[in-house]
Amino acid sequence: MNTGSENFFVSYEEWRDAMANICKIPLTPDYCAERVRALQDPEDSSTGQFLELYGPAYRDRVIGWFERAGSGN
Repeated sequence: MNTGSENFFVSYEEWRDAMANICKIPLTPDYCAERVRALQDPEDSSTGQFLELYGPAYRDRVIGWFERAGSGN
């Protein structure tokens, strides 16, 4: 597992800025809900890779950020 802190967003604001402004990903409610479903699905291959790289605690944090963004906050 990669545990280097340089690979982690440390705040919602930092994550949201990167997603919306750098990656140009529109954080619509539908997109956010789709990502939450994928990150909660242990059968999803990208979720397995995410867990391997970042671990379950960070995955749970990212799920929370997608939920927050999807609710318009």
